[in-house]
This record gives sequence, structure tokens and C-alpha cells, in this order.
Amino acid sequence: MSDYLVIVESPAKAKTIERYLGKKYKVKASMGHIRDLPKSQTGVDVEHNYEPKYITIRGKGPILKDLKTAAKKAKKVYLAADPDREGEAIAWHLAHSLDVDIHSDCRVVFNEITKDAIKESFKHPRPINMDLVDSQQARRILDRLVGYNISPLLWKKVKKGLSAGRVQSVAVRLIIDRENEIKNFIPEEYWSITANFEFGKETFQAAFYGIEGKKLELTSEADVKEVLSKLIDKYTVSSVSKKERKRNPAPPFTTSSLQQEAARKLNFRAKKTMMLAQQLYEGIDLGKDGSVGLITYMRTDSTRVSEVAQTEAASYIKENFGTEFARTEQRKDKKQTNAQDAHEAVRPTSTFRDPNSLKEYLSKDQLRLYKLIWERFVASQMAPAIMDTMSVDILNGEVVFRATGSKIKFPGFMKVYVEGTDDGQEEKENLLPDLKTGDNVKSTDIDPKQHFTQPPPRYTEARLVKTLEELGIGRPSTYAPTLDTIQKRGYVALENKRFVPTELGEIVIELMLEFFPEILDVEFTAKLENNLDEIEDGHVEWVKIIDEFYKDFEVKLKKAEEEMEKVEIKDEFAGEDCEKCGSPMVFKMGRYGKFMACSNFPDCRNTKPIVKEIGVKCPKCEKGNIIERKTKKKRTFYGCDRYPDCDFISWDKPIERKCPKCDHVLVEKKLKKGIQVQCTNCDYKEKTES
Repeated sequence: MSDYLVIVESPAKAKTIERYLGKKYKVKASMGHIRDLPKSQTGVDVEHNYEPKYITIRGKGPILKDLKTAAKKAKKVYLAADPDREGEAIAWHLAHSLDVDIHSDCRVVFNEITKDAIKESFKHPRPINMDLVDSQQARRILDRLVGYNISPLLWKKVKKGLSAGRVQSVAVRLIIDRENEIKNFIPEEYWSITANFEFGKETFQAAFYGIEGKKLELTSEADVKEVLSKLIDKYTVSSVSKKERKRNPAPPFTTSSLQQEAARKLNFRAKKTMMLAQQLYEGIDLGKDGSVGLITYMRTDSTRVSEVAQTEAASYIKENFGTEFARTEQRKDKKQTNAQDAHEAVRPTSTFRDPNSLKEYLSKDQLRLYKLIWERFVASQMAPAIMDTMSVDILNGEVVFRATGSKIKFPGFMKVYVEGTDDGQEEKENLLPDLKTGDNVKSTDIDPKQHFTQPPPRYTEARLVKTLEELGIGRPSTYAPTLDTIQKRGYVALENKRFVPTELGEIVIELMLEFFPEILDVEFTAKLENNLDEIEDGHVEWVKIIDEFYKDFEVKLKKAEEEMEKVEIKDEFAGEDCEKCGSPMVFKMGRYGKFMACSNFPDCRNTKPIVKEIGVKCPKCEKGNIIERKTKKKRTFYGCDRYPDCDFISWDKPIERKCPKCDHVLVEKKLKKGIQVQCTNCDYKEKTES
């Protein structure tokens, strides 16, 4: 019999922890929450201080029975759920079900699953923090009151299966508002003039800056012609400015920045990033070393790093890169105003456990995410990069051209990692000749170009997460499930990795704006998040926050039930008949976007994907047409529409022209810098198009 019972959420976490605690400890998993509000009803008594009605989650009976048996045999029970609000709530529910005194030292928390962290945490158990529990309970009740009251209304007035929520509805509104900005955008004309220069054997470019040293914007072709009319045949370097610039590394990851960077660099969805991070945190089997937690807790809004981790990182950097690459001064990263700062940043539990040493133990995607976290952390502890920058003004009469260049003098953190950007453009070296004031340069070409301002871009997952965080909507743990939900409900779809609102999404948000404007108000939702933080800090009672919200919400709900009109969403005809029953096919919106379905549903359940022809005959059978198709993982490929009679398939898009060298199929291959046409049979390639 074990003297002590430790309860965590998952078997992987239990397995890792049990290795460090010794034979006197038995570690079991609750498999997440064991109690929750019932699915069949609201489960909140609004007449009696919003008392929640908790029940044992269906299917958790045997687990709870097993935990009760183990708890009766143990001298003491320790509750070691994750170190956040939800983890505290799980511990509280377990204490209630197992008759553990919440005021006793039963709660154990740790930020990383390592031997030292686990042993230290068990030296300092504490009572359950009811402020944390109340904060999580208030969030759950708020979300239940909103979701379980508005959702049935939407089922009655629009269609079954819809839902509404505090965070998800704001996210959909942001996507719709962005789409409206794009539709209403009026492009403005502007021009640029680029000059190509020679100095000795070296060439470089400079852009038009202004007249007589004053910056001038070119808004029309007339402006350009006026500038060009002033040019003479002599270009002289009028000023040269050389500076040294420091570039600091990005701070280590928070939950939000991890999701954003994994989307940019690894093409991971937020849900996938969090799933993999959970696995790395809970523990990976490293052969003879057993199960080891590889990263710190992944739900955090802090960039704080412990002194122990900083010291270890400095040691690794000096040993592997040299003393000059180690950071010499403490960096103060800007703390977000709404950050809870409860945990450290997301970082490796040991810097010396570099990605190469883990290749044989991690899956491909686990390794890619671990490498990203490891590199970001190590870079954050390194010295700044030093850039030599150069700015040159070239004078032609009264016309000024300006060239800027830079080169890396000392790479510092850039030796390991450079932060990604939403547009994929990373800073590159741009070298200029060693010019001096008074030097004459020769112009080889003057290139005026017309441009138009572009509308704001649609939201990618990374951009939307960043925006929600900046607005104070939701918390780190809510972003991934929120993005998943709004797609499952059919409110938005992903096109080219960017969110586009559906007709259904627009209808639902329009109704909510009319009857529940506060739910969609960014400031109101952010204020509610701050209220939840105040509950956590013990500054306000949770019932008071719920009551302030619900009294006004209840009035609006009654009005909506009486006045909201039924909306009929008519199916759009697809222009073809069902091959099974002859009824017209219609377009439907599903979880993964549009598809075709028989209008005679439910009598006929025929569905088929929407086929997109690319206007190219099949090069193999020469009878069928090439169509764009999707794999189960949504990757695009191209195949013959006569499949299975013809099995032609290509990951690259075929084009109509044949190879001039061998008469085989030409395809468009997507590269980082654009699209290249190349042959599938020989070495023929055409110039890359950006």
C-alpha cells in the first residue's frame, strides 16, 4: 500500500511524475474534469445566487470509484492538477468528491515536470486557492448563461446546431468587420521612382526621396513627370551616414506568441500547437532516462524566466557559441497590461537537452515544435545582434535619391533564431558600395512605377490570436478552442489559410448585434476578463460580477425571444441534378467549407465535393479534365476527373503548355519566392514568377 496518493489529469503526466516521487507515492489520473455542469440543462440556479449544479461527467463513474478506493487507503491525498485556474477548479472538484479538506495542505503546483521541480513542490503543499476556483467558476457560469440562453434562440430563429459565446462571437465579428473593411476599401494611387546606379564595378539601387532635401510623396503620374523633367546627367553623393544599430532578440514564448510563431514558421493550427505542447510538457519517454517533461507549462502570458534557467542557458551559450554570445545585461520585456504573470514563459526544462539529442524520441511534429521553443528561448538569452547601417543621399540638381543598406557586424542571437513575420519577409542584408561624400555615381536605369494602396489583409490564425490578445479578449487557454468552434459551427471558413465569414456567420452576428450588442462589444468583453482577474486576486465576489451581467442580459433575452424574427436561409442551387434521385443539388456549408448535397434530404442523403476545374486536359488519358482536389488533411492536389479509370495525380498544378524540350507535362511549382514552371520529366525550368 502506498502512503500517499497524488492525482493529476493525464496518464502521461502521472507516468512522468511517479518516477520522481518514490515507492511511497501512487500517482493516478483523473482524465481531466470529473464534475461539470450538466449538458442537458443550464445547470445554474439564477434565483439562488447563481448556484451551479455540478454532476459527475458521464463515463467518469469508474474513474471516480477507483480514485475513492485509492484515497481511502492513502494516508494523504495530494491534488497536482495544472497550475492555472482550470487546474485549481479540477483540484477543488476532486477534493469535494474524495472528501479532502480544501483548507488542508493538499494542493501541489509546479511549472515544469522535472525531478527538482516536483520534489521542491511537494515540500511546499498549500490549501486550495478558492479565489482561483471562484474565478474559473465565474467564467464557466458566464459562458453557460450566454451559450445556453442564446444558442436555443438561434436554433429556433435560424437553424439547429448553432451556438453563441462571449469570446467566439467577438472573434467572428472581428472577421466580419475585416471583410467589410476589405469590401469598402477604396485604393489610392501612389508612385515610386527607383534608380539603378553603378559605382566602379558595383551596382546598387536608390529610391526617390524628395526635392531640395524635403520628403515628397508622389501621388500621380504628373508628379513623376515633373520629377523626371528636373533630372540632369550628373549624380553626386551628397551625404553618407553610417551607424551601428543593436537588434534585440524576441522574448521567450507566451501561449499566444507560441501559437502565432508555430502558424508562421511551421504552418501549425493553434489546436495542433497546443496538443503537441501538452505532450512535451507532460512527458516524453527518453529511453533509459524514462519519461521526462521537456518544456515548462504552456498556458502562460508571462515572459518571465527563472534565475536557474537563465544561468543554465548562459552556460550552454558560452560553451557552444563563445562568451561574447552570452547576454551580459538583464532585459526588461514589456509586460502586457492584462497579463496575469502567474507562470514563467514557455521554455525547455533544460537548455542542454538540445533538439538534435531528442530526434530518436520525438515524432516529426513534436521535434519541430520543441526546436522552435528551444531556439526561441536560447536566442532570448543571447547578446543582441549588431548591424552596420548605411544611408546615402544622391543629389541630381535638386532631386534627392536615397539608398539604405545594412550588414551584420556581429550576429549575436541571430546565430540561433530570428522571429517570423506575418508576411513572411525577414530582414536581410543589403550591402552598399563604400561611398563617400562627393563621389560621382552613374545612373543605368530610372524606373517609375504606379502603385495602389492595398486593403487590410484577412485574418490568419496567427493574426487573429494576436488581435484577440491585444484587445484583452479571452485568455491563453481559450484561443485554440475558440478558433476550432467558429469553424465547426460554419460561421467562418479558411481560404488560403485566411478566415472568410460565411453567410450563416453574417446572419448570426447581425442578429446578435441587434439584440445582444454587449456580447459583441470588444470593450465590454475585455472588461469582463478584467473582472475575472479581480475575482482571482480576491478583490471582488464572483456572484456580484455574474449578477451585474445577468440582470441586464435577462431583459435583453426576453426582448429577443419576443421580437427576433425567424430567418430562412435558402439553399443555393448548384446547377446540376442528383445522380441518385434526380432532385436538384444544392450548396451546403459544412465544417470544412462548402459541399453539394441533394435537396431531397433526408429522403436522399447523396453528397459530393465541389469540383474545381483548372481548364487543362488530362495529359495521361487525354479524355478527362484535371480538377483540383483535397486530401483529408486539406492539402491540395490535382487529378483526372475520370478517376478511377484514369489515375493521373500531381501535387503541382499542371498547365496547358507542353515542355519544349521533351513534350511532357509542365507544372507550376510553388517556391518560397514565387512560382516556377518546370517539366515533370526533364530539367527544363522557366524563370520564377513572384
